[in-house]
Amino acid sequence: MGGSSQPTTSSVVTNKNVKYGSTATVNPFASAATNNSGTIAGLKNGTALNTVYNYLNSNMTKLLNDYLYPSLNSDVNSAKLNSFMNTLSANSRKTLENDIINPLTERNIIRSSAANDMINKLVQNNANSVADYSNQLLSESQSNSADVLNNLLDAYMLGYNVISDIQNQSLNTSKGNASETSRKITSLDNSSSFKNLTSLLDSLEPYAKLALKSSGYNL
Repeated sequence: MGGSSQPTTSSVVTNKNVKYGSTATVNPFASAATNNSGTIAGLKNGTALNTVYNYLNSNMTKLLNDYLYPSLNSDVNSAKLNSFMNTLSANSRKTLENDIINPLTERNIIRSSAANDMINKLVQNNANSVADYSNQLLSESQSNSADVLNNLLDAYMLGYNVISDIQNQSLNTSKGNASETSRKITSLDNSSSFKNLTSLLDSLEPYAKLALKSSGYNL
């Protein structure tokens, strides 16, 4: 007795194992290495992009303070003011020589009060020029600091893009050099046969209990 059984079917699962090839990729700014554990990429030491990367990471707090709290002592304003004063000093020497010393010497009045007045006027004009330029720097400080920050951040992100590109290039090359192994796993799939087996075990259970009881086991 018994119902008809359905034919047993099977399914095959292929288990693939891919091992990436070891790859080293370089360009003038960065390098990357890929193996089966992953990819490591970085900017080359001494390159412009690496210098910007290190500088911005080390000085971002100071650069933000220069932007938020304008001061003549900031890197940007100090550099601009020094450049202005160097130019002013050079021009003053020319003015002192060509417009004061030489003409007064020719007229033999180099030690006169007129000479002192001309020199004092030059000094005062220079002082006024420095004061005016300093005020201008402070009024434009945030805009100048923002320009510096934007330029540095653009270069910083350029370095990030270089790293991202070389990392992808290294990974793609490694994929092309990868080796692959596969293993097939076969599994039986017949729910009807499983049910028949379960029913058979259930029908044998009373006989098994009876046999154990007759042997002295209390169930």
